[in-house]
Amino acid sequence: MTTTVIVGGTRGIGWEIARHRLGNGDTVVITGRDDKTAADAAAQLGDGARGIGVDLTEPHRIKEKLADIDRVDHLVLAAIDRDTNSVREYDIDRAIRLATIKLVSYTEVVHTLLPAMHDESSVVIFGGRAKDKPYPGSTTVSTVNGGVIGMVNTLAWELAPIRFNAIHPGIVGDSPYWAGKPAEVLEGYRSRTPLGRLATMADIVDAVDFLLTNRAVNAVQLYVDGGWQLT
Repeated sequence: MTTTVIVGGTRGIGWEIARHRLGNGDTVVITGRDDKTAADAAAQLGDGARGIGVDLTEPHRIKEKLADIDRVDHLVLAAIDRDTNSVREYDIDRAIRLATIKLVSYTEVVHTLLPAMHDESSVVIFGGRAKDKPYPGSTTVSTVNGGVIGMVNTLAWELAPIRFNAIHPGIVGDSPYWAGKPAEVLEGYRSRTPLGRLATMADIVDAVDFLLTNRAVNAVQLYVDGGWQLT
């Protein structure tokens, strides 16, 4: 039985990944910010799913929270915290929170779960296109997503043959965050995308599945944005 752990799997794209892997016959462990959120999401997924409350803003507690996971075939680090933060009006606390979640705590999750992994385990880490296309207020987001590149490279080298890859989605039009945006906002992005459509959650799930299961793909930074980087 394959065990897939999804950090940040209680909603949005993380939840869709969990649902897909469960449908493929995996045992799925999802984490959320607290026990109730994680348990409720796991109950919604159904048999074979388990939820654990893990607050990634508290990296020193990650080890105790994940201590009883004894096998990890696939690990997806998908938890995010949206932060609008500019240099001119810099909020240090928000910056520390996001950097802790995505750099320190992502790494601590790998450190904690390493004894449960094996030579054919694989890890997918979520970055984002803000590292290449900054926008007003993306100072911390752009910096942290850039840091995902270094994280993947060093983990793939240090922990070989476990595979590490990153996925950098563009605007995911049907995700909870973007689906509620005004139609004209989404159309503005869509019109600048060579494919003429925005990425969907199904596109992201499919890309994550590829990175998890293709045994020759390692240390890759995969862009899933319909070619938006060309515009």
